Amino acid sequence: MALDSDRIQWLKNRFKDSVKFCEPMSRHTSLRVGGPAEALVAPENLEDLKALVEWSWNNRLPYLMVGEGTNLLVKDSGIRGIVIVLTQCQKTIVQTGEKAGGPIVTASASVRMRSLCAYALKQGLEGMNFALGIPGTVGGGIMMNAGTSHGAMGNVLESITVLLPTGRTRRIRREQLDFSYRTLSWNRDLTDGYQTQTVILDGAFCLRPSDPEKLKKEARTILKTRWKKQPLGRPSAGCFFKNPSSGKTAGQLIEMAGLKGKSIGGAEISSKHANFFINRHNASAADFLALIALTEETLSNKFNIDLEREVKIVGT
Repeated sequence: MALDSDRIQWLKNRFKDSVKFCEPMSRHTSLRVGGPAEALVAPENLEDLKALVEWSWNNRLPYLMVGEGTNLLVKDSGIRGIVIVLTQCQKTIVQTGEKAGGPIVTASASVRMRSLCAYALKQGLEGMNFALGIPGTVGGGIMMNAGTSHGAMGNVLESITVLLPTGRTRRIRREQLDFSYRTLSWNRDLTDGYQTQTVILDGAFCLRPSDPEKLKKEARTILKTRWKKQPLGRPSAGCFFKNPSSGKTAGQLIEMAGLKGKSIGGAEISSKHANFFINRHNASAADFLALIALTEETLSNKFNIDLEREVKIVGT
């Protein structure tokens, strides 16, 4: 165990009801699977978050940042160290400046994507409609450069603020960020050599004034299309695989391989969208891992294609 009695006591004293031990991650992931986290903490403010990250780093304890647990598969064996849930932390959306005639809107990492989209619509601001229907939080969306056929975070992101494990914060400008398909990175020198250990605190987005009614009409069309194509009635983690750089999409390839509707245990490849793996009935993480392995092996054998996972798999 990474946590001894002294560390457990410190967490209890510092975070009281905001910390839980041996907490099932199935309660904190959109797939509704996952073994226990040694400790799960939901900081209530930025001060608590900074204290927890710095303490974890100084004590050489691994920590994992989680928003709404979308795009995440936790193994049945669980997670060692600290899981930090951001959904109870600072949640603000404010206009913080202007660029090229449009406002800069800054949203905390813990803000839900749907809340940022709703804010932009209400204010008559164009640029966020592409993200309508994308689950999870702003922080997670930034980290994976979330997007759809209508656009991606990299199209509107102006800068981010990150927290280093040492407790310091840094602002990273757009020109210092490297965007690629479902990925965001930056030069490690910008964060004192840290990258995977940094925590995104907020993102600033460059939006444009537009006709509110036009934006709302567009939003209704986008959501209607997403609802029609995606399985909304079962727990899932969104698209499981990244689309290849050219040719057929991952979903089309999985369907062509004859795997649409295939199930192992309680995990199933959706019959509505073959790139969605759903929790059909009390699935385990092992069920999903077996289904992933089957899918990858089948597509490799049939099409000589190695799909890249979009969903992050974590755990011991």
